[in-house]
Amino acid sequence: MLDKVVIANRGEIALRILRACRELGIRTVAVHSTVDRDLKHVRLADETVCIGPPPAAESYLNMPALISAAEVTDAVAIHPGYGFLSENADFAERVEQSGFIFIGPQPDTIRLMGDKVSAIKAMKDAGVPCVPGSDGPLGDDDQETLRLARGIGYPIIVKAAGGGGGRGMRVVHGEAALLTTIDLTRSEANAAFGNPVVYMEKYLEHPRHVEIQVLADNHGNAIHLGERDCSMQRRHQKVLEEAPAPGITSQQRRRIGQLCVDACRRIGYRGAGTFEFLYQDDRFYFIEMNTRVQVEHPITELITGVDIVKQQLLIASGEPLGYQQKDIHITGHALECRLNAEDPTTFSPSPGTITQYHAPGGPGIRVDSHIYNGYRVPPNYDSMIGKLIAHGETREAAIARMRNALAELVIEGIKTNAPLHQRILNDARFVAGGANIHYLEKQLLGIR
Repeated sequence: MLDKVVIANRGEIALRILRACRELGIRTVAVHSTVDRDLKHVRLADETVCIGPPPAAESYLNMPALISAAEVTDAVAIHPGYGFLSENADFAERVEQSGFIFIGPQPDTIRLMGDKVSAIKAMKDAGVPCVPGSDGPLGDDDQETLRLARGIGYPIIVKAAGGGGGRGMRVVHGEAALLTTIDLTRSEANAAFGNPVVYMEKYLEHPRHVEIQVLADNHGNAIHLGERDCSMQRRHQKVLEEAPAPGITSQQRRRIGQLCVDACRRIGYRGAGTFEFLYQDDRFYFIEMNTRVQVEHPITELITGVDIVKQQLLIASGEPLGYQQKDIHITGHALECRLNAEDPTTFSPSPGTITQYHAPGGPGIRVDSHIYNGYRVPPNYDSMIGKLIAHGETREAAIARMRNALAELVIEGIKTNAPLHQRILNDARFVAGGANIHYLEKQLLGIR
């Protein structure tokens, strides 16, 4: 078992990792910026190291500072959480070259799946269904590009190979705008990601976002933990997730899950990961793989009983998976509401001091959050301050429990998006299940 782990993150995921480490008897080192010295996990950790000023580039993205924190505390491993450097292959490589264990996939795997072009090729080779597209990066031959686009069929989406999180994507509805859009996307991609490579895919007009959770160890074992529906999105950012996905049959789950498991073995995957798909007309289309723990992992934990973060730690320590696919059973339904410190109407950030906080409770309710009375939400980082999770025997029961939880939740001193979640939970189309990725913005929020 790992002796001591550096938690190279902040907020709720850092606290989540700390709790998993404590259950396994692993000592923890909390790194923090100067503005984060009062975070809950920093107060609870066995040791703490300040790694720099508030800007992420000078603290949580500072590779030498993070590795130095492991060195001075005699830690043996670094857990990156999600965001920041969690999917940075160079960081994973530097961690391992420095003699520490990176709690995640191998650097080469992160590189393979972090580049959308190479990831799609790898998935096609593994038999995973992909969106029809250019089958590789676009070259400089404009006529060949136009020919490829005609074969794919409009509308088309131009994507940056190094993009992610909804960035580096532009939709083209006709041939007249294609070449200029490609040039613009290349320029933006080079500036944002340092990689000008772009490719094309068929733009699916009313898909859902369905993803498959996987776990794989160093001994050739791999399993899937079913699927999540993450279609409630705003500006390509997830707002509310649920598991299992409404309308997905057990036969579909077995088939797509097995393809993902086979792909894990083929690429030598290690740790927790998520295959993300667009789902339309009863078909799955691979779009990317996240080589880290997901924000929405708790809903999968609740319907399967598998502690994903503990499994990450066990896998990193060299243990074989404690589960076989036959051990995984889906029980009930779970929802997760991402709680953000933002105005629920304008979505502008709302940093400040929390003057009153009351977490909801009751059967099936889980709150993953680092906030407390008197905690000051800084303006320097992502606005998410926690996750409210509800589990029930049925989807209807989970929705009812989430409504109760949102009604009980008290966060004063700052604005939050809790009222938006209440709107979603009372929306007839959402309650019916199966809304597509455009529904929240186009229908519920009236954004065209």
